Amino acid sequence: MFLTQKQLSRRALLKGMGVTMALPFLEAMVPVGRAAAATAAGRKLRLVCVEMVHGAAGSAAIGIKKNLWAPAGVGKEFDLSATSLKSLEPFRDYLTIVSNCDVRNAEAFTAPEIGGDHFRSSAVFLTQMHPKQTQGSDVRAGTSLDQLYAQKHGQDTPIPSMQLCIENVDQAGGCSYGYSCTYTDSISWASPTQPLPMVRDPRVIFDQLFGVGATPGERRERREEDRSILDWLSSSVARLQRELGAADRARLGDYMENVREIERRIQQVEAFNRSGEPRELPGAPIGVPDSFSEHAKLMFDLQALAFASDITRVFAFKMGRDASNRTYPESGYNGAFHSTSHHGEREERIMDFSKINTYHVSMIPYFLEKLKNTPDGDSNLLENTMLVYGSPMGDSNLHNHKRVPFFVAGHAGGALKGGLHLRAADQTPLANAMLALVHGLGIDMPQFGDSTAALDLNTAMAPMTTDAKQG
Repeated sequence: MFLTQKQLSRRALLKGMGVTMALPFLEAMVPVGRAAAATAAGRKLRLVCVEMVHGAAGSAAIGIKKNLWAPAGVGKEFDLSATSLKSLEPFRDYLTIVSNCDVRNAEAFTAPEIGGDHFRSSAVFLTQMHPKQTQGSDVRAGTSLDQLYAQKHGQDTPIPSMQLCIENVDQAGGCSYGYSCTYTDSISWASPTQPLPMVRDPRVIFDQLFGVGATPGERRERREEDRSILDWLSSSVARLQRELGAADRARLGDYMENVREIERRIQQVEAFNRSGEPRELPGAPIGVPDSFSEHAKLMFDLQALAFASDITRVFAFKMGRDASNRTYPESGYNGAFHSTSHHGEREERIMDFSKINTYHVSMIPYFLEKLKNTPDGDSNLLENTMLVYGSPMGDSNLHNHKRVPFFVAGHAGGALKGGLHLRAADQTPLANAMLALVHGLGIDMPQFGDSTAALDLNTAMAPMTTDAKQG
Protein backbone atom coordinates (compact mmCIF):
# COMPACT_ATOMS: atom_id res chain seq x y z
CA MET A 1 0.00 0.00 0.00
CA PHE A 2 1.12 3.57 -0.60
CA LEU A 3 1.81 5.46 2.58
CA THR A 4 -0.72 8.28 2.43
CA GLN A 5 -3.69 6.11 1.39
CA LYS A 6 -4.48 8.79 -1.22
CA GLN A 7 -5.41 7.71 -4.70
CA LEU A 8 -3.02 8.99 -7.33
CA SER A 9 -4.59 10.04 -10.64
CA ARG A 10 -3.69 7.91 -13.69
CA ARG A 11 -3.01 11.20 -15.43
CA ALA A 12 -0.71 12.52 -12.68
CA LEU A 13 2.37 14.28 -14.06
CA LEU A 14 5.81 15.17 -12.85
CA LYS A 15 6.54 18.78 -13.74
CA GLY A 16 9.71 20.86 -13.83
CA MET A 17 10.82 23.97 -15.64
CA GLY A 18 9.80 23.31 -19.25
CA VAL A 19 9.55 19.55 -18.66
CA THR A 20 6.50 17.34 -18.17
CA MET A 21 6.67 13.60 -17.57
CA ALA A 22 3.80 11.13 -17.41
CA LEU A 23 4.01 8.32 -14.86
CA PRO A 24 3.90 4.56 -15.33
CA PHE A 25 0.99 2.60 -13.89
CA LEU A 26 1.36 2.45 -10.09
CA GLU A 27 -0.59 0.66 -7.36
CA ALA A 28 -1.30 4.07 -5.88
CA MET A 29 -3.48 4.79 -8.89
CA VAL A 30 -5.94 2.05 -7.87
CA PRO A 31 -8.61 2.91 -5.29
CA VAL A 32 -8.07 1.02 -2.02
CA GLY A 33 -9.89 -2.31 -2.01
CA ARG A 34 -10.64 -2.27 -5.72
CA ALA A 35 -8.38 -4.89 -7.23
CA ALA A 36 -10.75 -5.19 -10.18
CA ALA A 37 -9.77 -1.69 -11.18
CA ALA A 38 -6.16 -2.80 -11.52
CA THR A 39 -7.25 -5.59 -13.82
CA ALA A 40 -9.28 -3.18 -15.94
CA ALA A 41 -6.36 -0.77 -16.09
CA GLY A 42 -4.24 -3.50 -17.60
CA ARG A 43 -6.62 -4.21 -20.45
CA LYS A 44 -6.11 -1.08 -22.47
CA LEU A 45 -4.94 -2.44 -25.80
CA ARG A 46 -1.80 -1.11 -27.43
CA LEU A 47 -1.26 -1.36 -31.18
CA VAL A 48 2.03 -1.31 -33.07
CA CYS A 49 2.06 -1.64 -36.86
CA VAL A 50 5.48 -2.32 -38.38
CA GLU A 51 6.17 -2.33 -42.12
CA MET A 52 9.32 -3.67 -43.74
CA VAL A 53 9.50 -3.11 -47.48
CA HIS A 54 10.59 -5.35 -50.40
CA GLY A 55 8.72 -8.50 -49.38
CA ALA A 56 10.70 -11.58 -48.42
CA ALA A 57 12.92 -14.29 -49.85
CA GLY A 58 10.33 -16.75 -48.57
CA SER A 59 7.81 -15.48 -51.12
CA ALA A 60 9.95 -16.58 -54.09
CA ALA A 61 9.40 -20.05 -55.53
CA ILE A 62 12.64 -21.39 -54.04
CA GLY A 63 11.96 -19.60 -50.77
CA ILE A 64 8.53 -21.24 -50.46
CA LYS A 65 10.05 -24.70 -50.96
CA LYS A 66 12.76 -23.97 -48.40
CA ASN A 67 10.29 -22.41 -45.92
CA LEU A 68 12.41 -19.27 -45.68
CA TRP A 69 9.47 -17.31 -44.24
CA ALA A 70 6.44 -19.45 -43.45
CA PRO A 71 7.26 -22.65 -41.54
CA ALA A 72 6.29 -26.01 -43.01
CA GLY A 73 4.00 -26.98 -40.16
CA VAL A 74 0.64 -25.35 -39.55
CA GLY A 75 -1.42 -25.01 -36.40
CA LYS A 76 0.65 -25.28 -33.24
CA GLU A 77 3.20 -27.71 -34.68
CA PHE A 78 5.55 -25.39 -36.51
CA ASP A 79 9.33 -25.15 -36.59
CA LEU A 80 10.89 -21.70 -37.01
CA SER A 81 14.52 -22.86 -37.31
CA ALA A 82 14.69 -22.66 -41.12
CA THR A 83 12.75 -19.42 -41.37
CA SER A 84 13.50 -15.72 -41.10
CA LEU A 85 11.31 -15.78 -37.97
CA LYS A 86 13.65 -18.01 -35.94
CA SER A 87 14.58 -15.19 -33.52
CA LEU A 88 10.92 -15.16 -32.42
CA GLU A 89 11.11 -18.70 -31.00
CA PRO A 90 11.21 -17.47 -27.36
CA PHE A 91 7.89 -15.73 -28.05
CA ARG A 92 6.15 -18.45 -30.06
CA ASP A 93 3.26 -18.54 -27.58
CA TYR A 94 2.59 -14.90 -28.49
CA LEU A 95 3.07 -15.43 -32.22
CA THR A 96 0.35 -15.71 -34.89
CA ILE A 97 1.81 -16.32 -38.35
CA VAL A 98 -0.55 -15.78 -41.29
CA SER A 99 0.86 -17.06 -44.58
CA ASN A 100 -0.23 -17.46 -48.22
CA CYS A 101 -2.22 -14.20 -48.35
CA ASP A 102 -2.18 -11.69 -51.22
CA VAL A 103 -2.38 -7.89 -51.36
CA ARG A 104 -4.21 -7.41 -54.63
CA ASN A 105 -4.77 -3.68 -54.11
CA ALA A 106 -1.01 -3.11 -54.39
CA GLU A 107 -1.03 -4.56 -57.92
CA ALA A 108 -1.26 -2.46 -61.08
CA PHE A 109 -4.88 -2.02 -62.14
CA THR A 110 -4.25 -0.13 -65.37
CA ALA A 111 -1.45 -0.04 -67.95
CA PRO A 112 0.03 3.30 -66.73
CA GLU A 113 0.40 1.82 -63.23
CA ILE A 114 2.63 -1.05 -64.38
CA GLY A 115 6.09 -0.77 -62.84
CA GLY A 116 5.00 1.46 -59.94
CA ASP A 117 4.81 -1.27 -57.30
CA HIS A 118 7.55 0.20 -55.11
CA PHE A 119 5.88 3.60 -55.17
CA ARG A 120 2.35 2.64 -54.11
CA SER A 121 2.93 -0.41 -51.86
CA SER A 122 3.46 1.31 -48.51
CA ALA A 123 0.20 3.24 -48.87
CA VAL A 124 -1.60 -0.09 -49.23
CA PHE A 125 -0.06 -1.92 -46.27
CA LEU A 126 -2.32 -0.66 -43.48
CA THR A 127 -5.18 0.63 -45.63
CA GLN A 128 -5.55 -2.37 -47.99
CA MET A 129 -6.85 0.13 -50.54
CA HIS A 130 -5.59 0.81 -54.05
CA PRO A 131 -3.94 4.27 -54.22
CA LYS A 132 -4.89 6.83 -56.81
CA GLN A 133 -2.07 7.33 -59.32
CA THR A 134 -1.06 10.98 -59.03
CA GLN A 135 2.03 13.08 -58.47
CA GLY A 136 -0.03 15.99 -57.21
CA SER A 137 -1.64 16.80 -53.89
CA ASP A 138 -4.85 14.92 -54.76
CA VAL A 139 -3.63 11.68 -53.18
CA ARG A 140 -6.13 9.03 -52.13
CA ALA A 141 -5.81 5.65 -50.44
CA GLY A 142 -7.81 4.67 -47.35
CA THR A 143 -7.95 5.05 -43.57
CA SER A 144 -5.23 2.86 -42.07
CA LEU A 145 -5.61 0.20 -39.39
CA ASP A 146 -3.67 2.18 -36.80
CA GLN A 147 -5.82 5.26 -37.35
CA LEU A 148 -9.07 3.35 -37.08
CA TYR A 149 -7.99 2.38 -33.58
CA ALA A 150 -6.61 5.86 -32.79
CA GLN A 151 -9.89 7.46 -33.81
CA LYS A 152 -11.78 5.16 -31.45
CA HIS A 153 -9.47 5.41 -28.41
CA GLY A 154 -6.88 8.08 -29.16
CA GLN A 155 -8.63 10.73 -27.12
CA ASP A 156 -8.08 8.62 -24.00
CA THR A 157 -4.36 9.47 -24.10
CA PRO A 158 -2.37 12.72 -24.36
CA ILE A 159 -1.11 11.79 -27.85
CA PRO A 160 -3.67 9.92 -30.00
CA SER A 161 -1.03 8.15 -32.10
CA MET A 162 2.57 8.45 -33.25
CA GLN A 163 4.20 7.64 -36.59
CA LEU A 164 7.87 6.66 -36.68
CA CYS A 165 10.35 5.66 -39.39
CA ILE A 166 13.97 4.64 -39.90
CA GLU A 167 14.69 5.77 -43.45
CA ASN A 168 14.63 9.22 -45.03
CA VAL A 169 11.01 10.07 -45.88
CA ASP A 170 11.16 13.78 -46.62
CA GLN A 171 11.27 13.57 -50.39
CA ALA A 172 8.54 15.98 -51.45
CA GLY A 173 6.86 15.97 -54.84
CA GLY A 174 6.58 13.17 -57.38
CA CYS A 175 8.41 9.88 -57.29
CA SER A 176 8.40 7.48 -60.27
CA TYR A 177 5.72 5.91 -62.46
CA GLY A 178 3.33 8.79 -61.81
CA TYR A 179 3.09 8.39 -58.02
CA SER A 180 3.49 11.04 -55.36
CA CYS A 181 6.31 10.37 -52.86
CA THR A 182 3.60 10.69 -50.21
CA TYR A 183 2.60 7.11 -50.97
CA THR A 184 6.14 5.86 -50.38
CA ASP A 185 6.77 7.99 -47.31
CA SER A 186 3.87 7.06 -45.04
CA ILE A 187 1.96 3.97 -43.92
CA SER A 188 -0.45 5.87 -41.67
CA TRP A 189 -3.55 7.55 -43.13
CA ALA A 190 -6.01 9.49 -40.94
CA SER A 191 -8.48 9.51 -43.85
CA PRO A 192 -8.33 8.43 -47.49
CA THR A 193 -6.85 11.83 -48.38
CA GLN A 194 -4.75 12.53 -45.25
CA PRO A 195 -1.43 10.69 -44.92
CA LEU A 196 0.40 11.36 -41.66
CA PRO A 197 4.10 12.34 -41.56
CA MET A 198 6.59 9.91 -40.03
CA VAL A 199 9.25 11.03 -37.55
CA ARG A 200 12.79 9.70 -37.99
CA ASP A 201 14.74 11.44 -35.21
CA PRO A 202 14.66 9.78 -31.74
CA ARG A 203 15.41 13.16 -30.12
CA VAL A 204 12.24 14.66 -31.61
CA ILE A 205 10.19 11.73 -30.31
CA PHE A 206 11.77 11.93 -26.86
CA ASP A 207 10.95 15.63 -26.61
CA GLN A 208 7.37 15.02 -27.75
CA LEU A 209 6.84 12.27 -25.18
CA PHE A 210 8.29 14.18 -22.25
CA GLY A 211 7.26 17.74 -23.04
CA VAL A 212 10.80 19.09 -23.14
CA GLY A 213 10.49 22.78 -24.01
CA ALA A 214 7.56 24.55 -25.58
CA THR A 215 9.50 25.73 -28.65
CA PRO A 216 12.40 24.36 -30.74
CA GLY A 217 14.60 27.09 -29.27
CA GLU A 218 13.81 26.06 -25.70
CA ARG A 219 14.48 22.44 -26.54
CA ARG A 220 17.81 23.36 -28.12
CA GLU A 221 18.80 25.34 -25.01
CA ARG A 222 17.98 22.34 -22.81
CA ARG A 223 20.24 20.11 -24.91
CA GLU A 224 23.07 22.64 -24.91
CA GLU A 225 23.00 22.72 -21.10
CA ASP A 226 23.95 19.02 -21.24
CA ARG A 227 21.61 18.16 -18.38
CA SER A 228 19.15 15.34 -18.03
CA ILE A 229 15.45 16.14 -17.96
CA LEU A 230 15.46 14.29 -14.65
CA ASP A 231 17.52 17.13 -13.19
CA TRP A 232 14.55 19.42 -13.70
CA LEU A 233 12.21 16.93 -12.01
CA SER A 234 14.24 15.98 -8.94
CA SER A 235 12.16 17.87 -6.38
CA SER A 236 8.90 16.67 -7.93
CA VAL A 237 10.15 13.06 -7.91
CA ALA A 238 11.29 13.34 -4.29
CA ARG A 239 7.87 14.58 -3.18
CA LEU A 240 6.11 11.75 -4.99
CA GLN A 241 8.48 9.07 -3.69
CA ARG A 242 7.57 10.05 -0.11
CA GLU A 243 3.92 9.25 -0.84
CA LEU A 244 4.50 5.83 -2.41
CA GLY A 245 4.83 2.35 -1.00
CA ALA A 246 7.92 0.20 -1.56
CA ALA A 247 6.67 -1.55 -4.70
CA ASP A 248 5.65 1.72 -6.36
CA ARG A 249 8.94 3.37 -5.41
CA ALA A 250 10.82 0.54 -7.08
CA ARG A 251 8.63 0.70 -10.20
CA LEU A 252 8.99 4.46 -10.46
CA GLY A 253 12.73 4.15 -9.96
CA ASP A 254 13.03 1.60 -12.78
CA TYR A 255 10.97 3.82 -15.05
CA MET A 256 13.12 6.88 -14.35
CA GLU A 257 16.28 4.85 -14.98
CA ASN A 258 14.88 3.73 -18.34
CA VAL A 259 14.12 7.33 -19.29
CA ARG A 260 17.62 8.42 -18.32
CA GLU A 261 19.27 5.54 -20.18
CA ILE A 262 17.41 6.36 -23.40
CA GLU A 263 18.23 10.04 -22.98
CA ARG A 264 21.90 9.17 -22.43
CA ARG A 265 22.02 7.06 -25.61
CA ILE A 266 20.45 9.87 -27.63
CA GLN A 267 22.99 12.32 -26.22
CA GLN A 268 25.83 9.97 -27.19
CA VAL A 269 24.52 9.74 -30.76
CA GLU A 270 24.24 13.52 -30.99
CA ALA A 271 27.75 14.01 -29.57
CA PHE A 272 29.27 11.65 -32.12
CA ASN A 273 27.35 13.19 -35.00
CA ARG A 274 28.60 16.65 -34.01
CA SER A 275 32.21 15.50 -33.59
CA GLY A 276 33.19 15.82 -37.24
CA GLU A 277 33.82 12.08 -37.58
CA PRO A 278 32.73 10.66 -40.97
CA ARG A 279 29.13 9.43 -40.92
CA GLU A 280 27.60 6.54 -42.82
CA LEU A 281 24.42 8.63 -43.09
CA PRO A 282 25.77 12.16 -43.61
CA GLY A 283 22.38 13.62 -44.51
CA ALA A 284 20.51 12.19 -41.51
CA PRO A 285 19.32 14.38 -38.60
CA ILE A 286 21.78 14.84 -35.75
CA GLY A 287 19.87 12.50 -33.45
CA VAL A 288 19.74 9.58 -35.91
CA PRO A 289 22.30 6.80 -35.30
CA ASP A 290 24.22 5.45 -38.29
CA SER A 291 23.62 1.93 -36.98
CA PHE A 292 20.29 0.44 -38.07
CA SER A 293 20.02 -1.78 -35.00
CA GLU A 294 20.83 1.06 -32.61
CA HIS A 295 18.25 3.27 -34.31
CA ALA A 296 15.56 0.56 -34.29
CA LYS A 297 16.17 -0.30 -30.63
CA LEU A 298 15.96 3.36 -29.60
CA MET A 299 12.65 3.63 -31.43
CA PHE A 300 11.32 0.51 -29.72
CA ASP A 301 12.51 1.74 -26.31
CA LEU A 302 10.63 4.98 -26.83
CA GLN A 303 7.49 3.07 -27.78
CA ALA A 304 7.75 0.88 -24.68
CA LEU A 305 8.10 3.96 -22.46
CA ALA A 306 5.12 5.63 -24.13
CA PHE A 307 3.01 2.53 -23.52
CA ALA A 308 4.16 2.19 -19.90
CA SER A 309 3.14 5.78 -19.15
CA ASP A 310 0.01 5.60 -21.34
CA ILE A 311 1.07 8.68 -23.33
CA THR A 312 -0.21 6.94 -26.44
CA ARG A 313 -1.49 3.46 -27.29
CA VAL A 314 -0.91 3.54 -31.05
CA PHE A 315 2.28 3.47 -33.13
CA ALA A 316 2.93 3.02 -36.83
CA PHE A 317 6.59 2.19 -37.49
CA LYS A 318 8.03 2.18 -41.01
CA MET A 319 11.36 0.36 -40.82
CA GLY A 320 12.36 0.75 -44.47
CA ARG A 321 11.73 2.73 -47.63
CA ASP A 322 11.05 1.14 -50.98
CA ALA A 323 13.98 1.10 -53.40
CA SER A 324 16.44 1.76 -50.53
CA ASN A 325 19.93 0.43 -51.18
CA ARG A 326 21.00 0.60 -47.56
CA THR A 327 23.35 -2.17 -46.44
CA TYR A 328 23.03 -4.22 -43.24
CA PRO A 329 26.48 -5.65 -42.39
CA GLU A 330 25.17 -7.01 -39.08
CA SER A 331 23.01 -9.41 -41.10
CA GLY A 332 26.10 -11.28 -42.28
CA TYR A 333 25.65 -10.01 -45.83
CA ASN A 334 26.98 -6.72 -47.19
CA GLY A 335 24.93 -6.35 -50.36
CA ALA A 336 22.55 -3.44 -50.93
CA PHE A 337 18.93 -4.06 -49.89
CA HIS A 338 17.06 -3.18 -53.08
CA SER A 339 19.61 -4.78 -55.39
CA THR A 340 19.60 -7.96 -53.34
CA SER A 341 15.82 -8.13 -53.40
CA HIS A 342 16.06 -8.48 -57.20
CA HIS A 343 17.66 -11.88 -56.87
CA GLY A 344 16.91 -13.15 -60.39
CA GLU A 345 15.53 -16.39 -58.89
CA ARG A 346 19.11 -17.48 -58.22
CA GLU A 347 19.22 -19.60 -55.10
CA GLU A 348 22.39 -18.08 -53.64
CA ARG A 349 20.99 -14.56 -54.07
CA ILE A 350 17.69 -15.63 -52.50
CA MET A 351 19.60 -16.97 -49.50
CA ASP A 352 21.46 -13.65 -49.24
CA PHE A 353 18.13 -11.81 -49.25
CA SER A 354 16.87 -14.17 -46.56
CA LYS A 355 19.77 -13.07 -44.32
CA ILE A 356 18.57 -9.47 -44.56
CA ASN A 357 14.97 -10.53 -43.82
CA THR A 358 16.16 -12.52 -40.82
CA TYR A 359 18.11 -9.55 -39.52
CA HIS A 360 15.14 -7.21 -39.82
CA VAL A 361 12.86 -9.60 -37.91
CA SER A 362 15.54 -10.02 -35.23
CA MET A 363 14.84 -6.45 -34.08
CA ILE A 364 11.35 -7.47 -32.90
CA PRO A 365 12.26 -9.81 -29.99
CA TYR A 366 14.13 -6.94 -28.33
CA PHE A 367 10.86 -4.98 -28.21
CA LEU A 368 8.75 -7.97 -27.19
CA GLU A 369 11.07 -8.63 -24.25
CA LYS A 370 10.70 -5.00 -23.15
CA LEU A 371 6.92 -5.29 -23.29
CA LYS A 372 6.85 -8.60 -21.44
CA ASN A 373 8.98 -7.20 -18.63
CA THR A 374 6.84 -4.08 -18.21
CA PRO A 375 3.95 -4.45 -15.70
CA ASP A 376 0.53 -3.36 -16.89
CA GLY A 377 -2.11 -3.58 -14.21
CA ASP A 378 -2.15 -7.22 -13.07
CA SER A 379 -0.45 -8.35 -16.28
CA ASN A 380 2.24 -7.06 -18.64
CA LEU A 381 2.32 -4.94 -21.77
CA LEU A 382 2.91 -7.85 -24.16
CA GLU A 383 -0.33 -9.50 -23.01
CA ASN A 384 -2.17 -6.30 -23.89
CA THR A 385 -0.40 -5.43 -27.16
CA MET A 386 -1.07 -6.30 -30.78
CA LEU A 387 2.08 -5.96 -32.88
CA VAL A 388 1.55 -6.30 -36.63
CA TYR A 389 4.60 -6.94 -38.84
CA GLY A 390 4.61 -7.45 -42.57
CA SER A 391 5.12 -6.20 -46.09
CA PRO A 392 2.64 -5.43 -48.88
CA MET A 393 5.07 -7.02 -51.39
CA GLY A 394 5.73 -10.72 -51.85
CA ASP A 395 8.41 -11.74 -54.33
CA SER A 396 10.30 -8.50 -54.83
CA ASN A 397 12.17 -9.89 -57.80
CA LEU A 398 8.88 -9.91 -59.68
CA HIS A 399 7.35 -6.94 -57.86
CA ASN A 400 4.37 -9.11 -57.06
CA HIS A 401 2.13 -8.96 -54.01
CA LYS A 402 1.34 -12.64 -53.53
CA ARG A 403 2.11 -14.78 -50.47
CA VAL A 404 3.24 -11.71 -48.57
CA PRO A 405 5.17 -12.01 -45.27
CA PHE A 406 2.99 -11.31 -42.24
CA PHE A 407 2.76 -12.10 -38.55
CA VAL A 408 1.18 -10.72 -35.37
CA ALA A 409 2.76 -10.81 -31.89
CA GLY A 410 1.09 -10.30 -28.53
CA HIS A 411 -2.17 -11.54 -27.05
CA ALA A 412 -4.04 -8.27 -27.62
CA GLY A 413 -5.77 -8.44 -24.24
CA GLY A 414 -6.98 -11.96 -24.94
CA ALA A 415 -8.19 -11.39 -28.51
CA LEU A 416 -5.33 -13.53 -29.87
CA LYS A 417 -4.33 -16.91 -28.45
CA GLY A 418 -0.97 -17.00 -30.26
CA GLY A 419 1.22 -20.04 -30.85
CA LEU A 420 -0.30 -20.63 -34.30
CA HIS A 421 0.69 -20.73 -37.94
CA LEU A 422 -2.35 -20.20 -40.16
CA ARG A 423 -1.92 -20.96 -43.84
CA ALA A 424 -4.77 -19.40 -45.78
CA ALA A 425 -6.35 -20.79 -48.93
CA ASP A 426 -4.79 -19.62 -52.19
CA GLN A 427 -5.72 -16.07 -53.24
CA THR A 428 -6.97 -15.11 -49.77
CA PRO A 429 -6.75 -11.32 -49.35
CA LEU A 430 -4.46 -10.18 -46.52
CA ALA A 431 -7.33 -7.79 -45.79
CA ASN A 432 -9.20 -10.80 -44.36
CA ALA A 433 -6.55 -11.10 -41.64
CA MET A 434 -6.58 -7.32 -41.18
CA LEU A 435 -10.37 -7.35 -40.74
CA ALA A 436 -9.99 -9.95 -37.99
CA LEU A 437 -7.45 -7.66 -36.29
CA VAL A 438 -9.85 -4.73 -36.57
CA HIS A 439 -12.48 -6.81 -34.81
CA GLY A 440 -9.90 -7.86 -32.19
CA LEU A 441 -9.36 -4.19 -31.45
CA GLY A 442 -13.04 -3.81 -30.68
CA ILE A 443 -13.97 -2.02 -33.89
CA ASP A 444 -17.17 -3.24 -35.53
CA MET A 445 -16.96 -2.92 -39.31
CA PRO A 446 -18.12 -5.37 -41.99
CA GLN A 447 -15.24 -4.89 -44.44
CA PHE A 448 -11.68 -3.63 -44.56
CA GLY A 449 -10.08 -2.91 -47.92
CA ASP A 450 -10.84 -5.78 -50.28
CA SER A 451 -11.66 -8.27 -47.52
CA THR A 452 -14.20 -10.99 -48.24
CA ALA A 453 -14.53 -12.35 -44.68
CA ALA A 454 -12.59 -12.14 -41.43
CA LEU A 455 -10.07 -14.92 -40.90
CA ASP A 456 -10.32 -16.89 -37.68
CA LEU A 457 -6.91 -16.14 -36.16
CA ASN A 458 -7.37 -18.43 -33.15
CA THR A 459 -8.16 -21.74 -34.82
CA ALA A 460 -5.66 -24.04 -36.53
CA MET A 461 -6.58 -24.47 -40.18
CA ALA A 462 -5.94 -27.53 -42.31
CA PRO A 463 -2.93 -27.21 -44.64
CA MET A 464 -3.87 -25.67 -47.96
CA THR A 465 -2.28 -26.46 -51.32
CA THR A 466 0.10 -23.66 -52.25
CA ASP A 467 0.99 -23.10 -55.90
CA ALA A 468 4.61 -21.96 -55.84
CA LYS A 469 4.38 -20.49 -59.33
CA GLN A 470 5.04 -16.79 -59.28
CA GLY A 471 2.84 -14.24 -60.96
